[in-house]
Amino acid sequence: MEDVRISLGDLEKGLENTAFDSMVNLPFSSALAFGPALRTLTNRMFYRKKRDSLREHRIHLLRTTERRELNAPPSGGPSTSTHCSISTAHPHCRSLGQHTFMHCSKRKHFCEELMVEVLDRPTSRLSTKGKGACDQRKDMRRAYLAYFIAACWLDFQRAIALVVITGLVIFFVGWGLIQKHYGAKLTKLLSPCRKCCLKSWPWLKWVFWLAVLVGLVTWLVLDTSKRPEQLISFAGFCAFVVFLFACSKHHAAVPWRAVFWGLGLEFVLGIFIIRTDPGFEAFQWLGNQIQIFLGYTTAGSGFVFGDRLIKEAFAFQALPIVVFFSCVMSILYYVGLMQWLILKISWLLQITMGTTPTETLSVAGNIFVGQTEAPLLVLPYLADMTLSEVHAVMTGGFATIAGSVMGAYMSFGIDPSSLIAASVMAAPCALAMAKLVYPEVEESKFKSKEGVKLSRGAEQNILEAASNGAAASVGLVANIAANLIAFLAVLKFINAALSWFGEMVNIKELSFQIICSYILMPVAFLMGADWADSPLVAELLGIKIFLNEFVAYEQLSTYKKNRLAGLEEWSGGRKQWISMRAETITTFALCGFANLSSIGITLGGLTSMVPQRKSEFARIVLRALLTGACVSMLNACVAGILYVPRGEVADCSAFLNMATFNTTSYDIYMCCRQLFANTVLSNNGTLSFTGSWVGLEFSMASLTQCCGHYNNTVCAGLP
Repeated sequence: MEDVRISLGDLEKGLENTAFDSMVNLPFSSALAFGPALRTLTNRMFYRKKRDSLREHRIHLLRTTERRELNAPPSGGPSTSTHCSISTAHPHCRSLGQHTFMHCSKRKHFCEELMVEVLDRPTSRLSTKGKGACDQRKDMRRAYLAYFIAACWLDFQRAIALVVITGLVIFFVGWGLIQKHYGAKLTKLLSPCRKCCLKSWPWLKWVFWLAVLVGLVTWLVLDTSKRPEQLISFAGFCAFVVFLFACSKHHAAVPWRAVFWGLGLEFVLGIFIIRTDPGFEAFQWLGNQIQIFLGYTTAGSGFVFGDRLIKEAFAFQALPIVVFFSCVMSILYYVGLMQWLILKISWLLQITMGTTPTETLSVAGNIFVGQTEAPLLVLPYLADMTLSEVHAVMTGGFATIAGSVMGAYMSFGIDPSSLIAASVMAAPCALAMAKLVYPEVEESKFKSKEGVKLSRGAEQNILEAASNGAAASVGLVANIAANLIAFLAVLKFINAALSWFGEMVNIKELSFQIICSYILMPVAFLMGADWADSPLVAELLGIKIFLNEFVAYEQLSTYKKNRLAGLEEWSGGRKQWISMRAETITTFALCGFANLSSIGITLGGLTSMVPQRKSEFARIVLRALLTGACVSMLNACVAGILYVPRGEVADCSAFLNMATFNTTSYDIYMCCRQLFANTVLSNNGTLSFTGSWVGLEFSMASLTQCCGHYNNTVCAGLP
């Protein structure tokens, strides 16, 4: 075999080296003698022709991405040399050995050849893995399609929820694909229409708002003709908006677009959820499913504390729900579902109201998380946010409740659909009222949504996410328990002190609740509660504002249980429960963290994130608290405007005839009241019936049963 040697100078000539050409023509066994490095080069060049197309593409990518590194001059200064040392080569090239040198000429050089071959192997493996993953996804789609068809075929009514969920997923996935592949084309196609609308918008917007105003007035006239009490809620709604405008920091700078769009979105959501049958049934179904889901908490709490404790003790009944819900929320954050949902809601609010991405994102996050967790979504931007944006962040926290405590309120017996609706409707209203009270007068640094990004947690797997969520809830559970113990004890002490002072001037049973009922009774009436129910609603509002909403919801649940149990409305001159309409209005009014104790929580949370802005946060927190409290009351007004009675007994005579009267209920009580109202006691002590009860043979038997449970003057005529 001819002795062939390659010098450093020959290597610098690249592929023109004759020694290399003669080496390529040698048998593979002879090429082994040249050592590992030359053998590697021989093998790469031997398969060169088979990889031409792939090599050209990858060489182009290599030159594009590493042009600066390969063409950089030596550290000693500028140089015209066309050589590159081993230290500036790609890591894959450096891994072949210290004696391998690369040529950086314009022609194809050894480093490029080596890069192509080295990259071939992992690329092949990755492409194989990608193909396998693609096949797995196809198989999963086929399997789900078969499951979906089978579920619908066996029982379509049972599978309606599955159909709705599948339809929503298909819609959003399809929308995402359309935006990804055809978004630019559609934008270009619709740009003439957009330009035309923008050109006509100065006069078109007045036509739009005039049409909305006329439609609203017409609807109010037609709708309130059947239920005049709705006009009171509408008047209260207007009064709260005017009051907040009077408290505005900069009256001339109010962005009316954000205000009207926010209130409009709140109203539209309210119509869909409260008034329409599909929306009402959908949220009722969602609330029932959440209740069933939260019921699984008993599997863990019963094992730890025992079945007896979780049935009798509040701490072991309601607080474990917070742990479970926090764990589930952490899992949803890990898989990215919560981020996706928050971004979609934020996008809708941003394009309609014209608010900045940072404040919108935080308020949207408040639907699901608490007042200290939501600002974490915009933590990298808090230091540069304007005071108006920070005020919106605070208002969103005060006007909503966290999903974890929402589960605890549901365990009290509070209507789940009303809680969910109140939390969702509060988001656009909070953003609108925040801009009304503290308009933007500075230049925001966050005008485009590209500047705001949401990242997933640092958890490595779903089990770690579940564990972290459960562990994080321990502090929240301890905080709730400590606050309940402290506030209920303080409330008892305050009532005892007030009662002592009241007795000095012959005022019996003076208490904090009574004082609140007198002070806040006009507010409760403006929200739409009946005048008879207003003192109790005002009492709950005072407890919520001065103590916390947890204690208020617990008291509301007591009133609701009394009503469902069929207790008499009045006992000893005091109401034992409030009407269903007042219950709904109160549920909306209490749905928020706007209480005095939350000031410290909000300031502590935001100050720990941005310590240098502590004084600025303290300056606007009281204004945000007032705004958040009014947002909850505005929500209650909307509920009062849109409320319609549902589930009432249509035919009381037939209902009482079929009732067993072993136990009382709200329906039995209301039908008995109707029977008492349609019963006439004459002067001679005889009884007669009016209305739908005339001529019914079981009227007297039903009256006897009702008098056995409730007291009424007509009961004196019974034999």
